[in-house]
Amino acid sequence: MRKIYVFDTTLRDGEQSPGVNLNTREKVEIALQLEKLKIDRMEAGFPAASPGDLAAVNAVARAVKDVTVIGLSRSRENDIDAVREALQGAQDPCIHVFLATSPIHRKFKLRMEKQQVLETAQASIRYAKKYFSKVEFSLEDAGRTELDFMAEVVGMAVREGANVVNIPDTVGYLNPSEYGAIFKYLKENVPDIEKVQLSAHCHNDLGMATANTLAAILNGADQIEGTINGIGERAGNTAIEEIAMALATREEFFEAKTGLVLTEIARTSRLVSKLTGMVVPGNKAIVGANAFAHESGIHQDGMLKEKTTYEIMTPESIGLKESKLVLGKHSGRHAFREKLLDLGYELSEEQVNDAFAKFKVLADKKKEVSDEDLLALLEEKLIDTPEVFKLETIFVAYGNESTPTARVRIATADQTIEEEAEGNGSVDAIYNAIDKVTGEEVTLADYSIKSVTHGKDAQGEVHVVLSQNDVAAQGRGLSTDILEASARAYVDAVNVLIEKRKTFSRRERATL
Repeated sequence: MRKIYVFDTTLRDGEQSPGVNLNTREKVEIALQLEKLKIDRMEAGFPAASPGDLAAVNAVARAVKDVTVIGLSRSRENDIDAVREALQGAQDPCIHVFLATSPIHRKFKLRMEKQQVLETAQASIRYAKKYFSKVEFSLEDAGRTELDFMAEVVGMAVREGANVVNIPDTVGYLNPSEYGAIFKYLKENVPDIEKVQLSAHCHNDLGMATANTLAAILNGADQIEGTINGIGERAGNTAIEEIAMALATREEFFEAKTGLVLTEIARTSRLVSKLTGMVVPGNKAIVGANAFAHESGIHQDGMLKEKTTYEIMTPESIGLKESKLVLGKHSGRHAFREKLLDLGYELSEEQVNDAFAKFKVLADKKKEVSDEDLLALLEEKLIDTPEVFKLETIFVAYGNESTPTARVRIATADQTIEEEAEGNGSVDAIYNAIDKVTGEEVTLADYSIKSVTHGKDAQGEVHVVLSQNDVAAQGRGLSTDILEASARAYVDAVNVLIEKRKTFSRRERATL
């Protein structure tokens, strides 16, 4: 099985994504995770870009031990010197030198003729080889370079001792058949081409970065270059996780594989997303939130019977725990019943039918029905929770120069109790007063407000979660006054908590 080397440029090309600016600590944190992922080669940055980037590359070079650390350099001696400085202390340093070769870049950016480009590239490789045993040379915008000139430049790089020659589709212009054909052409027309590794570096401007990279592999590429989550300039780079899982899933077709620890993919994706601030789209292949989620009733039924009906790879293979059966308006009764069982509810057929009908009504109003929504539906509609405490009135005094004070009147089975308390806000004061009445020691685990109607007189729904030891209970309150809704939700949750506690106590006695 042929090994495909993985060159990660998340810290260089990925950081060039608009709005992304990683500091040294963040770069090192990502680098250490990439090392756990078992990336072969890591481009840590562009040292000549700024003193800060040079320092960050140096910090990465000193932090990682089992990865080749690479610094990017234009075909200039000053840039090469900056990489030399940045990679001091690296266990396995490599320099990545590049120069544009396409007609449009030669004419408008470099203002050079072909021979000048060839001579400049040659001189930069020779200078780099003085200080680095490992040199990669890239023909920037190779995708739009004449094939014969490309072969001439690659042949020169081979003769000058480059270890890797990169053929980038810098602007994401090519399609898979075109890009793959380039590698085939070079393999057949450049003398001693076997002395170097050919590398594929694709951008995603037309959405073909992954397809192009896989086409390069099929035509002899030894290395692929990309980023985690596919971040990068403009529409981004090839997503490394997509290549790795394509090779792993279709091993018999590609007859090639990476050396990545695939179970570290999800963790690496989350870290890069968190530190760059670039949210992974839900429909992103491999690492998107929906990659292993199913809402369609037909799909859910198939998944419950045999997972391979609708999943060609497992969530566990990338480090996730399990697939998700998302409950929404397209979900079927089979998935709904399974979810109830997961939540600990064993209901009769009649109760399931009643709950499923109410679930469908709710699903028409919401894009996705969460576990919390289901719990609320079950507790409100299927479980008759006795009202140990019933809110009668609340009064709140608040000013921006005074401490909020609340007074509540709550009825029990045999009396009405009134208590007053202060708080660091109106809601806090209300809840402190309710705690005095109930005598329950609880923790407010969650509090949220949403509007259920529109306009100035909109009703607000407050949702709270209370916890007490290992028992949690949810409560909801609805009112056009949000403070009243907050109070009602809290009292509702206390009542549910008391009933749950009784239920658990009965179960414990039954097992004795």
